[in-house]
Amino acid sequence: MNTEPDRIPHPHWLLFALAVGGFAIGTTEFATMSVLPYIASGLNISEPTAGHLISIYALGVVVGAPVIAIFGARFSRRSLLLVLMAFFSLAHLGTMLAPNYNSMMLFRFLSGLPHGAYFGVGALVAAAMVPPETRTQAVGLMMIGLTIATTIGVPLSSWLAQAVGWRVVFLIVAILAATTVILVALFLPLNCMQGGGSNAVRELSALTNRQIWLTLAIGAIGFGGMFGIYAYMASTLENITGMSPKSVPLVMCLYGVGMTLGNIIIPRLVGRHVMSGLAWLLVWSAVMLALYPFALHYPYWICIQVVLIGMSGAVGTLLQIRLMDVAKDAQTLAAALNHSAFNAANALGPYLGGLTIAAGWGWSSTAWVGVVLAIIGLIVWWFTIRDEQRTNAKSQLS
Repeated sequence: MNTEPDRIPHPHWLLFALAVGGFAIGTTEFATMSVLPYIASGLNISEPTAGHLISIYALGVVVGAPVIAIFGARFSRRSLLLVLMAFFSLAHLGTMLAPNYNSMMLFRFLSGLPHGAYFGVGALVAAAMVPPETRTQAVGLMMIGLTIATTIGVPLSSWLAQAVGWRVVFLIVAILAATTVILVALFLPLNCMQGGGSNAVRELSALTNRQIWLTLAIGAIGFGGMFGIYAYMASTLENITGMSPKSVPLVMCLYGVGMTLGNIIIPRLVGRHVMSGLAWLLVWSAVMLALYPFALHYPYWICIQVVLIGMSGAVGTLLQIRLMDVAKDAQTLAAALNHSAFNAANALGPYLGGLTIAAGWGWSSTAWVGVVLAIIGLIVWWFTIRDEQRTNAKSQLS
C-alpha cells in the first residue's frame, strides 16, 4: 500500500497542503451553523428553512463519497485531489453568488460532493508517503485542518458574517480550496502516485467486506455521543452552567482545541496498534461523557472537560487507517466511506439527544446518550475483533 516516502521531496509541505483543504472543508461544514441567522436574513427565509442548507450539504457528502470514490478510482490520486478541490472551490463561488434559496440549495449540495472523497484520497496519499510505522501520525496531521476549523474557522466566520456579510465566508472557503489546488500541484509531483490502480468493480467489492461495515459501525454508533454533546452544548452551557451567550462560543472553541490535540497526540501513542487504540478511545469517550453532567455545574471544570471530550475526535484518524487495512483492493471507497459514517454519527447522536431533552430528562441527558452509544460501539468493536479472528482461523485451515 505504501509507496516510497523519499519519492516526495517535501512531504511536510504536502501534509500542510492537505490540511489547508481540510480547513476549508471544516470551515464550510461547521461555520454554516454559526452564520445561519445571517443567511436566513439575507435570503428572506426563516431560520428553520435555512437549516436545510446544512442538511443538503450532509446529503452531498453521503452521496458524493461513494460515487466519486467508485468512478474516480481509475484516475491518479494526484489528479483526483486537484479536480475535487477545484470543483469544491467553484461550488463555493456559486454559493457566494447564489441569488435565492433554491440556487443556494443546489450549490450547497454540490459543495458537499467532494468532502468525503477528498479526505479519503488525502488519507491514502498521506499514509503512502511515509514509513508504515508513522502513517497514523501522517493521517492525523492531515486531519488537523478539519479540527482547527472548529477552533478558528467557525468564530472567524461568525465575526466576518457580522462585520462584512455572510457571502464573504463562502468566498474565503473558495480561495482556501483554490490555494489547496496550487499547493498540491506544487508539492505532489507528477511522477508520484500516478496510478489509481483500481476500477469501479474492484471498489464496489468493499460493499461485500464485512470488516469494512463493522469498522464503519464502530464510528457511526460509538462516537455519536460526541456530536450529541456538541449539538446542544450552547443551550446546555447557558441553561445549566449559567454562562452568558458571549462566553459560550469560547467554550465551544475548546472542543476544537481538544480535537486538534487528539489528532496530534493519540496517533503518536497508538502507532500501529489501531484497533487497541479504538477500544481505548471508546472507553475514554464513555468516561469523559459520564463526567460531563457533573462538570456542567463548575465553569472551569467544564472548560477542561470539553477539551477532554474533544480529544475523542481522533477516532476519525484511527478509523481511516483501519479501513485502509481491511479494504484490500477497494482502498479509495473504503477510505471515503469513513466520512459517510461520521455523518451518520452526526445525525444519530443529536437525534437521540434531542429525544431525551424533549422527554424532559434535561440538557445534560445528552451525555448519557453518548455513554450508551460508546458502550454499544465497544460491543461492535468486540464483534469486529472476533469476526477477524474467525476469518483468519478459517483461512489458515484452508
